[in-house]
Amino acid sequence: MNTYKNASTLLAHASIDPEQHHGFVNTPVYRGSTVAFPTCESMREGRQKYAYGRWNNPSTEALTQAIQLLEGAEGTVLCPSGLSACTTAILSVVGMGDHVLIADNVYAPIRAFCKQVGERMGIEVSFYDPTIGAGISDLLRSNTRAIYLESPGSLTLEIQDIPAIAKVAHDNDILVIADNTWGTPLYCQALELGVDLSIMAATKYIVGHSDAVLGTVSASKRAWESLKKYHFSMGLFASPDDVTLALRGLRTLDVRLERHYRNATIVAKWLESREEVTGVYYPALESHPQHELWKRDFKGASGLLSFTTTPSSQLAADAILDSLSLFSIGYSWGGFESLAMMADPKPVRSATRWEIDGHLIRLHIGLEDPYDLIADLENGFAQFNKLRNQ
Repeated sequence: MNTYKNASTLLAHASIDPEQHHGFVNTPVYRGSTVAFPTCESMREGRQKYAYGRWNNPSTEALTQAIQLLEGAEGTVLCPSGLSACTTAILSVVGMGDHVLIADNVYAPIRAFCKQVGERMGIEVSFYDPTIGAGISDLLRSNTRAIYLESPGSLTLEIQDIPAIAKVAHDNDILVIADNTWGTPLYCQALELGVDLSIMAATKYIVGHSDAVLGTVSASKRAWESLKKYHFSMGLFASPDDVTLALRGLRTLDVRLERHYRNATIVAKWLESREEVTGVYYPALESHPQHELWKRDFKGASGLLSFTTTPSSQLAADAILDSLSLFSIGYSWGGFESLAMMADPKPVRSATRWEIDGHLIRLHIGLEDPYDLIADLENGFAQFNKLRNQ
């Protein structure tokens, strides 16, 4: 049970036990496979706290317990990447002959997984409009086992009505899986909203420094046993070195997210004022179509947003990113630094259509001064304007 009254206190103190580590505040990095037992009897009866490196060690236990408290979960498991966490959550509750509904705006590799792995395993997959809400009831089948969502969604950041979807799901004995990387449990308590399996690509905001790859899945009581058994049976394991980097990042999660939120809001509002921009996709903006849902279900917003340009040549759109000096061009997000990338939602949609003609650019707003970032983007738009008609 979470005994911490405030999340900031939880982040600073959860899983810290100096008495177990010779007075050191941080849990040391425990690297190892074999754990020695004092006697045959102790091994046979399983009386020892740690039995084998893959099953558990003080490093992985510290992070698991801290995330479990933050999520308000029955239990949490660690995975070697965010994508691994996503697929682990799905396969822990869905199997041959089952049907899963997946939001049309999800992380593109989930689509690839469904096509390349899910279909081969006999799993039926349907994609749905992320704005459907309780209307998802019309898409249920007799063999629907799970609903998988991402709120806000990859690239275009639609917010879903999670409580409405969860009510429909639970009324029909269906589990809800959600990727909560964008908001983290600090800004969105997914399990409280009705989610059964809450996923984070801990690579992003939990690690926070772009130097480790990791995933977490936290389960409600109804989903915990199946998740725990599947995770154990698949031999999934996270490196103690990456886990330790995640524990380091976790301690400052609230401070960093507050800065990401403030900076992103400043940049998003500035982008709305630009004549080169036709749309800004950031749930904290009043102009966002699901802004009211965001206000109801979220306590804040992170640093990830997207915008679309006025119609132009690819050369002009590329010039925006190529001329930036404070934004790196790269995948992932959630670190201290600002990132930018070009994306096209059209190929990764099937239940909905992306019909905006301009180029979509996704930004991760880091911890830099937001007005320095704006000046950098201004230079990018200047290059865009020189080339937009070519």
